Amino acid sequence: MKINFNGRSLMRWTSCLGVLILVVAFGIGAEGMEEIGKKEDQGRPDIVNIDAMKVFGDLERPPVVFLHDKHTEALAEKNKDCKACHLPEKNSQGAERMSIKYMRLSDSGEQEVMDIYHNNCIQCHQDTASESGKSGPLTCGKCHVETSDVVSAREPMGMDRSLHYRHVKAREEKCEQCHHEYDEKGKKLVYAKGKEGTCRYCHEEQTVENRISMRLASHMDCVNCHLEAKAAKVAGGPVDCAGCHDAAKQEKIEVVKDIPRMKRGQPDVVFVKREVLDPYADPETAEAPDENKMLSVPFSHAVHENANDTCRACHHASLESCVACHSMTGSKDGDFVRLEGAMHQKDTEKSCLGCHKEQMAQKSCAGCHFFMPETQPMADATSCQNCHMGDKTVAAPVAPENTSSEENAPEDPGAVHAMDLNAAKLLEERTPTVATYPEEDIPEKVVIKILAKDYEPAELPHRKIVDTLMKGMKDNKLTQYFHDDPGTMCQGCHHNSPVSKKPPRCESCHGKPFDTRYPYKPGLMAAYHNQCMGCHDRMGVEKPASNDCTVCHKEKK
Repeated sequence: MKINFNGRSLMRWTSCLGVLILVVAFGIGAEGMEEIGKKEDQGRPDIVNIDAMKVFGDLERPPVVFLHDKHTEALAEKNKDCKACHLPEKNSQGAERMSIKYMRLSDSGEQEVMDIYHNNCIQCHQDTASESGKSGPLTCGKCHVETSDVVSAREPMGMDRSLHYRHVKAREEKCEQCHHEYDEKGKKLVYAKGKEGTCRYCHEEQTVENRISMRLASHMDCVNCHLEAKAAKVAGGPVDCAGCHDAAKQEKIEVVKDIPRMKRGQPDVVFVKREVLDPYADPETAEAPDENKMLSVPFSHAVHENANDTCRACHHASLESCVACHSMTGSKDGDFVRLEGAMHQKDTEKSCLGCHKEQMAQKSCAGCHFFMPETQPMADATSCQNCHMGDKTVAAPVAPENTSSEENAPEDPGAVHAMDLNAAKLLEERTPTVATYPEEDIPEKVVIKILAKDYEPAELPHRKIVDTLMKGMKDNKLTQYFHDDPGTMCQGCHHNSPVSKKPPRCESCHGKPFDTRYPYKPGLMAAYHNQCMGCHDRMGVEKPASNDCTVCHKEKK
């Protein structure tokens, strides 16, 4: 058959051929496939970015967005498991585990690693497509995409006190199954009894020298342990990404309420010291304490353990004493943060004052503390003594009875030392209480009439407010230690007044019209509304609601 092509017909045939090529190309890349960016795949906890080639230099193509759980489920339908992709290897103790790498044990060479991914992934997709008609991409551009519609919904997972206790119980208190140190001489991991600490003390965010990253360490050990439990058909943790990193599933994790204390040999009460001391030195030859330094701080270790889910809340670098890193003058090991700063900085949760400041954000505290200026001077010169209450002499080494040298030191690292006994005694003698003025000295009602114009004067149930605040503080030990002065609680409202049974009126500082010369000092009306309405909002007071004006201001008849 002879076909004559003129200009118009040539264009028509060219267009048809182009469409045909696009259809064929799309069919090869997506025949029977489920698009990665489907709506139901958005917001997933199992997204893994395959960027393994980065170890050889800059990537030539974008990383591959890999949906791990989706592939695990597809393999399960074929009666396959993790071994289909992950090879077995030996750890430093000779035990077998699943390698975290894909179809290899090491990154031997650039081309070899690239071929491992391309050959195995594409071949699996082709085999799956021929069996069921549904599979993953078969072309480069469908895997290596600049942007993906799939977004990560991965929630970080950690080992809190409840989970730790459950693991300790399940593993029959065999701490060596998780905790280890690297022996430089033996070039292997060993268990050091009595030195157990959080994994993050060694495993950081990124792999450093001979220490793999926290992500790799947790997936190697945790997932392998869970897989062993599953193989043995005993209770164990999840083996899929969503089991740990899905927010909804995290909320369903069993939480143990009454958790026994961790067995680490830690004392109940210690002194927060200024320098590292030898607890078993001979007191007769020990260096005398410096009389010009601050008093030591007795610290209830047991109470603070119950207030936190992890030791890293305070011991963020190691379980050694704070002064091991934070010296009086600052050192490289402590990022040059001095001991004073490590305890008193307010902009970090790692310091004492910073952590206490976080507690002030609770509803029972926020009504007062949100409006109290950070620069407010201390009530009196004794405020430091709320914490610094130790005798200067106890800062020096004091040997326990019948113990005068390191050779005679007890083997139990948790043995009670004389210095710790002194610290415990000081805390026992301290009477936690929330004090205020006698009831007859607290006005039952305060009438605010200076601004009354369109409404009746506002009647403030003063004594009722004081009683409510007192009830909210009576069971909080932190509050009890810092509100023992009768006038301290009054500072919540009378925030810039001297502590007094009869503080000056608000108009002593806040003028009736707003004074533009002092932009940070609100006028009287704004001061009242900010304080009262803000307190109701931040403390969650529902009745009366902060925006229900007529409860406070009765309309004039």
